[in-house]
Amino acid sequence: MGAGGREHALVWKLRQSRKVDKIFCAPGNAGISQIARCVNIKADNIGALSDFAARNRISLTVVGPEQPLAEGIADEFQKRKLKLFGPSRQAAKLESSKIFAKEFMRRHHIPTAPYKVFSTAAEAIGFLKTTEYPIVIKADGLAAGKGAVVVRNLDMATKTIEQIMIKRELGEAGERILIESFLEGQEVSIMAIADGKTILPFLPSQDHKQAFDGDRGPNTGGMGAYCPTDFVSTDMMEKINEYVLQPTLKGLSKEGINYRGVIYAGLMLTVGGPKVLEYNCRFGDPETQVVMPLLKSDLFEILQAAVSSKLSSINQLTWRHEYAACVVMASKGYPGRYATGLKITGVPSKPDNNCVVFHSGTSSDGDRLKTAGGRVLGVTGVDQTLQLALNRSYRTVNKVRFDGAMYRKDIGFRVLKRDEKK
Repeated sequence: MGAGGREHALVWKLRQSRKVDKIFCAPGNAGISQIARCVNIKADNIGALSDFAARNRISLTVVGPEQPLAEGIADEFQKRKLKLFGPSRQAAKLESSKIFAKEFMRRHHIPTAPYKVFSTAAEAIGFLKTTEYPIVIKADGLAAGKGAVVVRNLDMATKTIEQIMIKRELGEAGERILIESFLEGQEVSIMAIADGKTILPFLPSQDHKQAFDGDRGPNTGGMGAYCPTDFVSTDMMEKINEYVLQPTLKGLSKEGINYRGVIYAGLMLTVGGPKVLEYNCRFGDPETQVVMPLLKSDLFEILQAAVSSKLSSINQLTWRHEYAACVVMASKGYPGRYATGLKITGVPSKPDNNCVVFHSGTSSDGDRLKTAGGRVLGVTGVDQTLQLALNRSYRTVNKVRFDGAMYRKDIGFRVLKRDEKK
């Protein structure tokens, strides 16, 4: 369920399984409709979705976005004895409440930045006058990837507090906030599959949150990603598993939560080791668009094993020994106001496993493809090196046209710059 690039990548990968006969996607998009049957049910309509799954005897439901999980779709499906891949409402608080996640990490000694919680703007602004900068201000609730702001001085911090807590620009998500210390290092994304007892990590990836080149501009849902990231060595991955992934799963179990779904840890690799910036409880977007093309293992088998608490039967995941890079093409004005309904041309008509165009915000009017969201397309190239993978992506990006199309031209710049210095 869902309508973005992440869901397109999941459908694309699940369709490759010999064990999958038919895929429905609710509500889907123009790209997904080419490889699955789209159903006109919104992803947060829990009653209609569970009715559909029961009526059509769906073997497995996979949740894409975070909102249905936060609203308890897994609980409803379990009540009806329907199989769904995704954590319960209580477990999903790891993502739906930044404060809950921080307190969980504190209870279970999972490394993260020091923080303070505030319920009023006056208290928060008072604290701003006593702290050192930069700091990170985070809305407690779900904010579509836009609820965390790095601020570098008192004026900027005060304005951010006013926007979130007084003007309520993020709605209920900003009723409470946390302010945490700014961490230096490389930010990486680790997605892992959990079945309550076993946790199985995917390859590490690196997202690009800011809208413009050089990590400038406002935070977005993600303007591109690449995988694997060489910032995560074998030794670092072992540390992440030992100090983050395993303690997270054990902590959930201690608190009576049988977590079956994705545990996504957004990490900062600091000089003192990996530290958790945030948890997500679903596949990342656009990280999924670079992880899925490299996965050789059968995704359906992995998800079925997780739902059945049999993940330990899968010894290891198998991967293509290559790089994948995704460049997101967005509408002019994103993540602010943007136009929709614009004609899209130049999208390749023939499938190519070495360059896949995942649809994020698209719709169709007969044979015409149109924009229908802020992030429109995610173009993923796969090749032997990161630079070659990026070349594939940008070649296709340069052929696609819609009015006001914007995209970052520096995806992967952090690792490429590092390699230049060697």
